[in-house]
Amino acid sequence: MDRQAERVYTDQASVRQLESLIDQLPKHGHVVLVMKDGSSCDGVVSKRPNVQVFRDAHEHEGVNARVQLRRPDVPDWSRHVWLDQVVRVEHLDLSMVGKS
Repeated sequence: MDRQAERVYTDQASVRQLESLIDQLPKHGHVVLVMKDGSSCDGVVSKRPNVQVFRDAHEHEGVNARVQLRRPDVPDWSRHVWLDQVVRVEHLDLSMVGKS
């Protein structure tokens, strides 16, 4: 994965928020991600994300995380979503909540 991110974070509150979102994204979980801009994206988590070190456009180092969603009914569809832009995670498959 590319190590560039539009936004990076170093403060503990932002890092904890990213970690909290990651805890809500189990591998193979079917989720809807509600975004800061009001849009949403649904899909199946292909791999559980983790906080990683990135650099922004000004070469500041910090952390962010992104998740890849897929749709089994649309084989060629996938989307990477930056977790710092997610407001809320909604689970469509409640049996997957809390599993990794």
